[in-house]
Amino acid sequence: MTRKSLQRLIAACTLTLTGSTFAATELVVQYPYGGTFKETFAEIKTGFETQYPDIKLNFRAPYENYEDATQKVMREAITKRLPDISFQGLNRVRPLVDRDIAVSLEPFIAKEQGFDKEGYHKAMLDIGTYNNEVYGLPFAVSLPIAYYNMDLVRQAGWDEHNLPKTWDEVIQLAQEIDALGDDVTGMVYGWQITGNWLWQAPVFSQGGSMLSADEKTVSFGGEEGQWALETFARFFKEGGMKNYSSADGRQSFISGKAGIWFWSTSNVTKAEQLIGDKFEMKTNSFPSVKSEGSLPAGGNAIVMLTKDAAKQDAAWKFIKYSTSGKGAAIVAQTTGYMPPNKKANEEYLTDFYRNHPNHYTAVKQLPLMTDWYAFPGKNGLKITQIIHDHMQSIASGDRVNESGAVLNDMVTDVQKYLPR
Repeated sequence: MTRKSLQRLIAACTLTLTGSTFAATELVVQYPYGGTFKETFAEIKTGFETQYPDIKLNFRAPYENYEDATQKVMREAITKRLPDISFQGLNRVRPLVDRDIAVSLEPFIAKEQGFDKEGYHKAMLDIGTYNNEVYGLPFAVSLPIAYYNMDLVRQAGWDEHNLPKTWDEVIQLAQEIDALGDDVTGMVYGWQITGNWLWQAPVFSQGGSMLSADEKTVSFGGEEGQWALETFARFFKEGGMKNYSSADGRQSFISGKAGIWFWSTSNVTKAEQLIGDKFEMKTNSFPSVKSEGSLPAGGNAIVMLTKDAAKQDAAWKFIKYSTSGKGAAIVAQTTGYMPPNKKANEEYLTDFYRNHPNHYTAVKQLPLMTDWYAFPGKNGLKITQIIHDHMQSIASGDRVNESGAVLNDMVTDVQKYLPR
């Protein structure tokens, strides 16, 4: 072999060895609601890959919503096409644990020194804990709030100093806004939001629950549920609410044609951007929460799905980065979701909330936060659809005057699909 040939061979071997030694680990990641989180994950990707240049993130097309996320993961578990990391609704982690799809994070947490000092307090860990093990770390947390078009509120004779505190006041204000013109809608209540979240909220606000403690019997058929569904019917009968889709209801408010919009705090940043200077928007607390009441925590958690030990170390680094004080601050600043990591509030967001009071409304409601309920068993998604369909019968006007009968039918139908 000539000297030149030997040099070429050594160079080729060196290049091959270098390439294999420093080849980046690729993590396949999938998250929901692309419109909400696009900017968030662009910032997280840049920051993470700068800190960990040996790990590259490959984001799949976003899930449409939390139900879509769960259904796709369940199908992909069968076809062996799971992403390495999935962002799942806080009430959708449970079925992935029950089916042994989600990976326990306990071994990774156990290796961390001073994990609690990094802002990972017990309440945060409890949200994603099942069977006494942590399977999901909360990434983005929200609570239901009210958005007000203050231009329409003032035209109706109200102002920022006496915004509604009860649903009776909300409906009264909505009536007065609705009377301002044919092209104006009094209120929009985003009841179609994923996982019956805004059905659970009014029931929980009165101290009610979805099921009995043993999860064998429907419990929302009591007085709390009766009040919640009748109040929902009043939105249409008295508050001027129309049978909008979620998208149309949101657009009605953003365009200045609806006076009040009830939705997640997650949309505060996007709403402010889209509204611009069209009108003044203010957020306010969810109405009529009793002293014994609570509100369900919406949002999503990061779940590890990869069973590949080599990838799990990289996946854990991404989970830690995304839920750290820095990562949680990015979520709050780009969406309106609240950071579940205490360090984000203490070190990164002090000035942010002072300068963005619309974001702080949900933070003030944190003492009311409880778990977003996940119905047990293989029919959890079916139950979600059953509740949606019964509420739609009121929204469409078909049974708007039969809220009591609708509730009885809802209870009966949900009971059929509970585990026996």
